[in-house]
Order: sequence, then C-alpha cells, then structure tokens
Amino acid sequence: MSYSQVKNLEPTEFKRLCGITPETFEQMVKVVAVEKVLAKKSGRPSKLSIEDQVLMTLEYWREYRTQFHMGVSWGLDETNVLRNIRKVENILMKSGLFNVEGKKKVREIDSDIEILVVDVSEHEVERPKKNRKDITVVSKNVIR
Repeated sequence: MSYSQVKNLEPTEFKRLCGITPETFEQMVKVVAVEKVLAKKSGRPSKLSIEDQVLMTLEYWREYRTQFHMGVSWGLDETNVLRNIRKVENILMKSGLFNVEGKKKVREIDSDIEILVVDVSEHEVERPKKNRKDITVVSKNVIR
C-alpha cells in the first residue's frame, strides 16, 4: 500500500492505520527529505518515494511484520526493506523531534524481571577405552 492510496483517508482512519496523525507524518517526511538532500550519496536512487519510505517504517513499527513480507507487499528485496527502515529510523532519532525510542531504551525499563543464569558449558564424558586384544578375542571366538 503506497502513500498515494493512504493520503486520502480521513485523519482518524490515517491514525488507525499508521499510529500517528497526518500532520506528524508530514513533519516526519520533511525531516527525512531534508536529511536525504543534505546527504547526497551516490548510487542508485531508491525505488520508493520518501513518503513511501516513512510509511513503510511506520507500518513496520505498527504491525511488526517480517521484512520478507514487507518486501513482497512493497515490491522490494528484504535487505532493501531493512536498509530503508534503518535509514528512516536513524534520521528520525537523530532529529530529536519525535519520540522514537531505540531498542536499548526499551531494555532499560525498570521491571520485576528475575534473571536466571544456567551453566550449560560442555563437560568431558569418560568413556571406557577399547583394547585391541579384547576386540580380537571376541572376533576369534565368533569365527570358530
């Protein structure tokens, strides 16, 4: 689903779909557009518009689908989906205008989680040694 399909939704429906208001979405697009213009990297341009890249990132945050499934629905390879999401996330976090918490922030939340450490390292197992004459004697008896 591209931005051209979503932009005509009512603000309440847009918020239900993306998790943010259309005004916040426009601010995010402006921040990402300014950063991408300033970066000016060489290489092939993205297949998606900036609005679609931001929408894809919001869809990933909202639905938490796999990057493979997102790639199929957006017509991209899953590695390109990952690159686009990381670029948009980094730009939005760097701007400081939006409350985009990273993974480290989520881990720092105080909670009553009990941590249990289990030692599962490998230990050598003692096995009986095989003697050659024991094997030979048995085989001679069987032959006779």
